[in-house]
Amino acid sequence: MPIKSYLAHPHTGKKNTLITALSTIANCEVIPAENKDLLIVVTDTNSKVEDENLKETIEAIESLKLLVMVSGFDTPKQD
Repeated sequence: MPIKSYLAHPHTGKKNTLITALSTIANCEVIPAENKDLLIVVTDTNSKVEDENLKETIEAIESLKLLVMVSGFDTPKQD
């Protein structure tokens, strides 16, 4: 299960729009920074394919200026 964290930088004046857009995406948690115009985004997916699709979905959001991965790891799936 890929679990990744990102810093998401919105276009100027688009922080709330970006929060709304990210909040509607499954497997995606959004935490707004209190002192900066950026968001912390944590994703948790079931496969590498699902992870890539999720990243592409996030990167397609118009209010997103820059997405930077901070940390990522892949845990073995428990059967």
